[in-house]
Amino acid sequence: MYQALILAISTRHADAVDIKFLAGGRAVWVALPLPVWPEYHKRTGKFISDPLAVQAAGHYLKAAIENGEDGGRELYSLTIEQTLEHLDAVLDEFQRRHSHSRA
Repeated sequence: MYQALILAISTRHADAVDIKFLAGGRAVWVALPLPVWPEYHKRTGKFISDPLAVQAAGHYLKAAIENGEDGGRELYSLTIEQTLEHLDAVLDEFQRRHSHSRA
């Protein structure tokens, strides 16, 4: 369950956006690197909205839990490439769902 989105520069001196979830009754943070925002725009011409960032972070966390990569950590820091992969996966899933509803 999504709880919060915090710009982490001031909270832990990292160039990231931290997104907090409740997973299994505990707080889990997924850190998306700030450089992914201009990189995504450069590659696609589009912007990452807050809801899209939350969806990508949630997609990563769900996959980590399902694949047994959770390990009980409180913070997961993604690379630019990992973040781009999860953004693409979220958008692909959205496209598939909406293309089926139009058929």
